[in-house]
Amino acid sequence: MTQKNLGNGRKRASAAGSGSGNRGGIERIKRLIRAQGQRLLSLPNVTSVGIGFKQVGGISTDVVALQFSVERKLAPESLSTESISGIPGSIAFEGVDIPTDVVQRAFKPGYMALQLQPKSDRKSRQDPIRGGISVGHIKSTAGTIGAIVLDSASRAPVILSNWHVLNGADGRPGDAIVQPGPFDDNQVEKNHVGVLLRSHLGLAGDCAIASIENRRTNDELFDLPAKIDSVGKPELGDLVIKSGRTTGVTYGQVSRIEALFKIPYQGIGEQTVGGFEIEPSKQHPAPENEISKGGDSGSTWLAVNPADGKVTGTILGLHFGGDAEGSDGEFALACYAHSVFQKLEIEPYSGSATRVETERHAADNALRKGFDQRFLDFEIANPGFSNKVRKDLRGLVANGAINYCHFSVWLAGQRKLPVCVAWNVDGGRKKSLSRKGIRFVKDDRNGLDEYQIGDELYVNNDLDRGHVARRDDLVWGDAAEAKQANLDSFFFTNMTPQHKAFNQSQLQGKWGLLENAILDEVVVKDLRVSLMGGPILESDDIAYRGVQIPDEFWKVVFFTDDEDGEHKARAFVLTQKDLLKEFQPEALGLQDFRWWQVPLVHIEERTGVRFAVELHRVDTKFPQGVGVQARLVDGGEFFSA
Repeated sequence: MTQKNLGNGRKRASAAGSGSGNRGGIERIKRLIRAQGQRLLSLPNVTSVGIGFKQVGGISTDVVALQFSVERKLAPESLSTESISGIPGSIAFEGVDIPTDVVQRAFKPGYMALQLQPKSDRKSRQDPIRGGISVGHIKSTAGTIGAIVLDSASRAPVILSNWHVLNGADGRPGDAIVQPGPFDDNQVEKNHVGVLLRSHLGLAGDCAIASIENRRTNDELFDLPAKIDSVGKPELGDLVIKSGRTTGVTYGQVSRIEALFKIPYQGIGEQTVGGFEIEPSKQHPAPENEISKGGDSGSTWLAVNPADGKVTGTILGLHFGGDAEGSDGEFALACYAHSVFQKLEIEPYSGSATRVETERHAADNALRKGFDQRFLDFEIANPGFSNKVRKDLRGLVANGAINYCHFSVWLAGQRKLPVCVAWNVDGGRKKSLSRKGIRFVKDDRNGLDEYQIGDELYVNNDLDRGHVARRDDLVWGDAAEAKQANLDSFFFTNMTPQHKAFNQSQLQGKWGLLENAILDEVVVKDLRVSLMGGPILESDDIAYRGVQIPDEFWKVVFFTDDEDGEHKARAFVLTQKDLLKEFQPEALGLQDFRWWQVPLVHIEERTGVRFAVELHRVDTKFPQGVGVQARLVDGGEFFSA
């Protein structure tokens, strides 16, 4: 992770007794804070401890000191009355007397004391979303999206803000996040933007990230033409700038570093948060001298180049609080960006997904022809359905399907999962396209997003968002087709919850290996195959996070065997049923899957999907369809069809 330190040209004086200039003095005080910071912070009346320029008569000098803040300054004669020990003028450490300083400040998280203000674009629903606009946990008030950053694990763009904005005392991973925050617009169902992924509150900062669903992204900040491209660490006197929900764009100057702050949080009490302090910039004054107010929490503080005054793409901090009543001035608090990025496992976002999402929203629907029934030498009719299943379908066309490029989905409204996906594969025209920057999103056409399960199911466990129609199967044809199919494959309509050991190729996932195993047995004419598949949705499937998880999946492969010219079908059931006996909520301790070859009628009986009579006849392994035993493909016990 790149770290930059721009400096600002301010004169740096030596800390008393540093012996090697200001830098050596600051480093010594840092070591003192690391060694004794928590003890010093626990002293009565102390609200923070950090490194700052010593003040005389309210004016900063060039002497770097160990700076304490207290809730209120007391005259020496009052200290004994209130049973409070005075802070000495210096503290001996490593054989050197380090000067101290005392200022009067108390702090509060930035969500407190939100004020009603005229509605602005920052507080309205935005698409694309960007840093500087309103966001919040579905049960919170409102804070600020600091920036769109990249999740190092999933490589997906995510929202960066504070713990107290996206999580709060009662929040849990998977909770809904809305943009704008509920304080700004209480239509929370309409404003769903993602779910809480990870968070932290402690010495590393007050920080959290959330997924992004069904919104495009813009990597520039609101009213601030800057893109975050690097992470830096501030020095005393550095000029910084932020874009926040409440006070908009304001400048500040770093007034204390390496600080520990005692902050009262609603629902959990006082917490110690590490970071730095920012005071108003005299060169760039803010209206009413307010550089931050309630609702600015989560804003990112960026470095300003001292040479030309231009805003850089270097993030120095994440805003999380400000001064409380009784402080001796206006101040803002920020977590160190490098600590936040390490703790949350994120990195600056290049903006590649902005282009990808724009392309997906601007899709050419002429390419979304869906499953081609006449793709092979013989017709593969669209599936039929039992009355119960048909009444529950949620689709976009007359037969209940949702058509995409090279595949169609029939979606179950109650379970919010596909009943059946049908797709075509032209192996001779496959393209190699990257999945980088493509997010899993809900298809929001005609209200379909109401009938899909999103990222709230998949965070912090071993469940994968498993493609029914594999991305690799769909990416073929001319350049436009392949690109559209690549994008379409990531809609949640095409997803089922699959354990990572089942889904991921690097773990030898069975779902993908099944097709390879089938096709290894035959020579497929023109490398063209049609497939249907989906989960087997049973009424007694185990519930997890309010979602019933299917424990079996089915797949049918249709092809023409080039060696004998026969049209053939192969039907399979893949199961994890035995392994789910030990299933416990939040555990998902699965290890393996098994598959069986079955007659088409078995899938019909289990799923409510109906295949055309002609397709039963090409199921050459089970031409009679009934009264036979299924063939276990990879070892184990047989079961009756």
